[in-house]
Amino acid sequence: MMLENIYMLLFFRLDGEFITTVQQRGAAIIKARKLSSALSAASSACDHIRDWVLGTPKGTWVSMGVYSDGSYDVPPGIIFSYPVTCENGNWSIVQGLPINEFSRKKLDATANELVEEKALAYSCLN
Repeated sequence: MMLENIYMLLFFRLDGEFITTVQQRGAAIIKARKLSSALSAASSACDHIRDWVLGTPKGTWVSMGVYSDGSYDVPPGIIFSYPVTCENGNWSIVQGLPINEFSRKKLDATANELVEEKALAYSCLN
């Protein structure tokens, strides 16, 4: 199982300290390296593009910010992080993963924030 798959399983199943640690990972990198976390972000961007263009190995998936089609009851039309497989430059959202109550609340809160941000951005265009 790839590291990204493990991360997604943890996201769907763990709470508390794990989420706080993930939220503060950029600051932790800066503190440990005494340098910007930009290299880490660049490396992640390269991994993302590699998976998207070259595909994910059969039987695995990665987490990617993609256009929501309403999967997992996330409102359509926002960019949201989903488990996806990639093949021939196309991505597909992995369906049917179990979501516990804690994760459902986190997914809903994130989706609501993104919907509000999208509305705010559009209001600035008028």
